[in-house]
Amino acid sequence: MTKATILSLEQTENAGLFTIIFEDENQSEFVKFVNKFKDDAVRKNDLRIILNQIDRMLLKGFEERRFRPEGKMSDGVAALPVYKSGLRLYCLRMSDSVLIVGNGGVKDTKTYEENEDLNGYVISLQKLDALLKADIKNGLVRIEKTEIIGADDKEYDL
Repeated sequence: MTKATILSLEQTENAGLFTIIFEDENQSEFVKFVNKFKDDAVRKNDLRIILNQIDRMLLKGFEERRFRPEGKMSDGVAALPVYKSGLRLYCLRMSDSVLIVGNGGVKDTKTYEENEDLNGYVISLQKLDALLKADIKNGLVRIEKTEIIGADDKEYDL
């Protein structure tokens, strides 16, 4: 298991965007995702579309209909973009106003489980989802408007 912390990326009146960073790493999962594809001639446009979607949602909120369901029915793991694209950014949608973005990649298999990297990103978010839900249930963490209160100084074993 690797320890990870939750970092705030951006706050607006309607939405809070967060990501995770693993211990002993100098880049968050979201920054790694962007850096992986920003100079990729084939995927650069898909990345731009995903980043534009996030920017629009920061103004209006992270409505469920704007995400592709991934993971299990019991977790909040979702992906961007919704339209047909080989590029996926895996996220943990906590509410209409709180989103934790993870990492992602090119989905060139029928399911994400068939791709070791993509499966790892989803499993990490599923573990974080379970740990956050337990902390919320126990009153250690709470979602208030666009904030995740109580998680900023916690380390999660993913």
